[in-house]
Amino acid sequence: MTRLVIFACVHNAGRSQMAAAFFRQFADPTVWCAVSAGTQPAAHVHPEVAAAMHEVGIDLTQARPTLLTTELAAGATLLVTMGCGEACPVLPGVGREDWPLPDPKGQPVERVRAIRDTIRDRVRDLLARLGGGRPA
Repeated sequence: MTRLVIFACVHNAGRSQMAAAFFRQFADPTVWCAVSAGTQPAAHVHPEVAAAMHEVGIDLTQARPTLLTTELAAGATLLVTMGCGEACPVLPGVGREDWPLPDPKGQPVERVRAIRDTIRDRVRDLLARLGGGRPA
């Protein structure tokens, strides 16, 4: 059975979408799965985020922001929050980690790329700590 990591931010249109996409790319799918969600989901992924992810070969054009619910988070092993603060649920038995990262919405492309690269590095570090990266 795979273990679930949820990446959450307010609008689920930037940081959490990038983090979940990188996690799915780097994690062994027989060990881990990842979803992203938000406390106040936007209508769509921010265009600047989709463009920055496209540059590294990840397509977010079909990704849709999703509401973070207690039911969704209940089956998780870990909840990684990125700016939703007190609005993100705290669940007994579910680990929680906070990544205080700036919101990429409306940022210049260079800033969005820097946020993307920081998220990619954090996801790699997280998988190194958790175990379960893709086999070589």
